[in-house]
Amino acid sequence: MMLKQHVAAEGAYAVWKRLADHGFGVVEVSQIELTEATRDEIVRAGDDFGIVVAAISGGMGETGGGGNDSLRESFDKIVADCRALGTERVRIGMLPTPSLASKDALLAFIADANEMARRLADQGIVLSYHNHHAEFARIDGKHILDLIREGAPDLKLELDVHWIQRGGMDPVTVLERYSGAVDLVHLKDYRIELPSPEAFDALAGGDQTTWNAAWSALVQFAEVGRGNLDFAGVVDAGVAAGAEYLLIEQDEQYGRDIYDCLADSRAHLVGLGYGDMF
Repeated sequence: MMLKQHVAAEGAYAVWKRLADHGFGVVEVSQIELTEATRDEIVRAGDDFGIVVAAISGGMGETGGGGNDSLRESFDKIVADCRALGTERVRIGMLPTPSLASKDALLAFIADANEMARRLADQGIVLSYHNHHAEFARIDGKHILDLIREGAPDLKLELDVHWIQRGGMDPVTVLERYSGAVDLVHLKDYRIELPSPEAFDALAGGDQTTWNAAWSALVQFAEVGRGNLDFAGVVDAGVAAGAEYLLIEQDEQYGRDIYDCLADSRAHLVGLGYGDMF
């Protein structure tokens, strides 16, 4: 997802080569249209650079979502893509937002996702669900993520530690809580950034609207190690919870080069002693 613009501009092969040059051996494919040409490039790059595809993405809406194929409309294609790319994992990046409109809508999504997990399991493929912060809202006293877990026991989880923190929960505690159901983990840091000098100038000039917007945007996505999360605890908890892959992600880079962000995140994890995991 971080590199989708680069894939569109340069092609997957060139992007995979740069990732290999930076010391990465695993990727997750999301929000990249898997045309036959792109899929072939990824296969060739995997052969040439030794990069494994951890998972691809599928949506549960009528047209997928976020550039991903729809599990409902393109099930056979998604299975074929998994076979071609040598992966046994598909992940749902987000539930269709109308599923949050009512408990009945949510339960319908959960039942559909569990059925899709069963269908993929028959093909030897694991389906996981990726959380954001909304899954820590409560319905009838239960977190939405708990309702998903209870109603879709065949669905694994891809836990995103930034979004867990943004949802008001402790990432390590949540990883421990769902131990055994965790198949993938997203590693991204949670940074509090003070308002810019321009925002303070706006405040001094009486521009409350600009100031309020800056104040409400203090939370940022961050390179691993450049925020406030305890990644030694997170990685250990993720491994203990059963995660097959822990994947660096950063939704926004705030003007920095994406590859520099990835290099910094990797360097921090190597410095913590996890170099053998790359």
